[in-house]
Amino acid sequence: RPRYRCKTCGKSFSAYQGTMFEGLRKPRSVIVIVVTLLTYGCPLQAIVHAFSLDERTVASWRDRAGVQCQKVHEELVEQGRLDLVHVQADEIRVKGRSMVVWMGLAMMVSTRLWLAGTVSQTRDRHLADRLLRHVRACAQALRAVLVATDGWAAYPNSIKRAFREKVKETSGRGRSRLRVWKDLCIVTVIKRTEKKRVVEVTRTLTYGTPDRADALLQRSLGGSVWNTAFIERINGTFRERLAVLTRKCRHAARRLRALETGMYLVGCTYNLCFPHHELSKAKHWGFPCTPAMAAELSDHPWSISELLSYRVAPPPWVAPKRRGRPPTCPLPVPTSSRRPLLRLRKGALCPTPS
Repeated sequence: RPRYRCKTCGKSFSAYQGTMFEGLRKPRSVIVIVVTLLTYGCPLQAIVHAFSLDERTVASWRDRAGVQCQKVHEELVEQGRLDLVHVQADEIRVKGRSMVVWMGLAMMVSTRLWLAGTVSQTRDRHLADRLLRHVRACAQALRAVLVATDGWAAYPNSIKRAFREKVKETSGRGRSRLRVWKDLCIVTVIKRTEKKRVVEVTRTLTYGTPDRADALLQRSLGGSVWNTAFIERINGTFRERLAVLTRKCRHAARRLRALETGMYLVGCTYNLCFPHHELSKAKHWGFPCTPAMAAELSDHPWSISELLSYRVAPPPWVAPKRRGRPPTCPLPVPTSSRRPLLRLRKGALCPTPS
């Protein structure tokens, strides 16, 4: 395996450093096939039986791939370069082994781009705050945005806390105040069902003006009325492709970390690798178009191998801080003299060079 040496810190590293394949000895083709099956929702036990692998090996590859996808997602999406226009957020109830977990998801409607996701054992304000902070990291500052959610009471205040900036209202000394974005609109859509059928839909404008909300809705091509249909389709995609999210299964999740890595694996491949049917038909005239291409984050559909081997630039190396007493200055040696240095006694003066 080829190795390289850094010119700054002097350490050597492998050619696979910073990728999912670092330290793995199995053939690369086998790893790519296994990760591809995992992204399409194949149960882990089926992969173990088909490839004669250990269950812990497949679980480790899934976690490695999820960590790699999380790095790629943070590098490409969460950089504050997107004009979101219209965002929808929702949460999924996940039944694990001896626990119930909540997974919050958010997406950009105009490009179908998956923006963020969080996993928590409690459905409280902290879950909504973390989800909206990730969404805020993707957005351009002070741009008009419409956020549509369900009837969970924690969403409106979390959205306001996420989309606000410091404003200096008085001249001179004094602290700045946090003010909500001027063109922010929050819509709440509540559905009432009877016998698994929707019988009534209540749409409420929680923050903003109706004219501004309607203009953003039309600009994003998100339908004729306020809705949460697009995030519900994303929820169905995650339930289909992440095996632990199926409602009745024998491979329920045991660890929160496995759920989080699986979420990033499915979400990142959905953004970069799989062409979207509606986007290909509407924006690229029949050519394959992924949500990342629609958001101008990529110019081609990625392969699974390309995603797993993508290198995220590490932070710049900083020399470690030296501790202890600084080194003493050695005695100067005259260039013209070849005499050996004399050992000075304690308290003697250093001779000056000629």
